[in-house]
Amino acid sequence: MGQTEIKLGGFGGQGIILAGYIIGKAAALYDKKNATLTQSYGPESRGGACSAKLIVSDEEIDYPEVLYPNVLIVMSKEAYLKFSPALIENGSLLYDDDMVENNIEIDKSVRAYAIPATRMAEDLGKKIVANIIMLGFFAAIMAVVTKRSLEEAIKTSIPKGSEELNLMAFQKGFEYGRKLVKLQSDVKS
Repeated sequence: MGQTEIKLGGFGGQGIILAGYIIGKAAALYDKKNATLTQSYGPESRGGACSAKLIVSDEEIDYPEVLYPNVLIVMSKEAYLKFSPALIENGSLLYDDDMVENNIEIDKSVRAYAIPATRMAEDLGKKIVANIIMLGFFAAIMAVVTKRSLEEAIKTSIPKGSEELNLMAFQKGFEYGRKLVKLQSDVKS
């Protein structure tokens, strides 16, 4: 795998920082890889811009800052507009197409994957699990950390009593991603 630089972006209240923490925990604790996490958020905890930046590597990580991510996961239009210029050519963009409006032109030099994570979370009755749906989608699309390690990290990082809902959300995102990958593979052949 080498080294993968990941940036997650959205607004406060979407669980962006938690999603980054879960990916890092899954990588370091369960997949036994090296991982770093840095985060930033606006002065408001809810509604302000926030991001989480991770490096996941099989090797020692010399510099923890993500400047040009290989993977960009965005859950708001503002995050897409702010962070997408730094995504490397042929990088992977995973986005919530409910929150990143369809009238935005996606850069053709990247591999883009869309999921209606917010709508799927609302269908589960809890909009708050959109970030976990996005983690399932990430697990299906990217081979950075294993599905099992993400599930374990979710179980040990969320409030007690919400495990079943969160794992169901993760599975929904994972299944959506698997179907999308299969569909894209079928179109190419």
